[in-house]
Amino acid sequence: MATRQAPFNPVPAMRTYPPVEHPVVAIGPQYLAQYPVELAVSTKLWTLGENDFKVSDINGTLIFHVKSKLLTLHDRRFLKDAAGNTLVNLRQKIMTMHGRWEAFRGKSKKKNDLLFTAKKSKLFQFKTELDVFLGYNKGEVPDFKVKESYSKSSFSILLGDSNTMLAQVHGRHTLAIMPNVDYAFIVALVVVILDAIKYG
Repeated sequence: MATRQAPFNPVPAMRTYPPVEHPVVAIGPQYLAQYPVELAVSTKLWTLGENDFKVSDINGTLIFHVKSKLLTLHDRRFLKDAAGNTLVNLRQKIMTMHGRWEAFRGKSKKKNDLLFTAKKSKLFQFKTELDVFLGYNKGEVPDFKVKESYSKSSFSILLGDSNTMLAQVHGRHTLAIMPNVDYAFIVALVVVILDAIKYG
């Protein structure tokens, strides 16, 4: 008696992204890892109306924290390492139509310490999309792109207009960062992403 075989069920294809060919450094080479880095963002304080949050690794070890200073003309955020040293200060330019952010090294405001700028790709958009320019880039072509997924619960950070994945933000709480990508830079971008979500 012949046995009836179950129909063949194909396995869904895995989506792959081209690996990063060269190290991506915006803040410092000490924040490069040769392996994928996973970080957790604690946004509890954020949802309570403040803008401070912590970033830990998968073991719960504090890696970075973000402090805010909102009683000034420009909203400012400070990315600090676990020891409390200021790595980056981010300033939102409130009089711009595209919601522009500027990130400077340490506590500096000098143009030669500008690390990157980020702004909305379009004035009106249904999904959050940001163009990110390194400090020396004065052109129109962004060095990086941030794109919100269709589910509106995650973001991809891409190299320029390519499909080379640098990092993904899952559910606004988990960061999956590719090897040889400056993870401090990715966390600084998350500050801008969370602001874009909050204020549209």
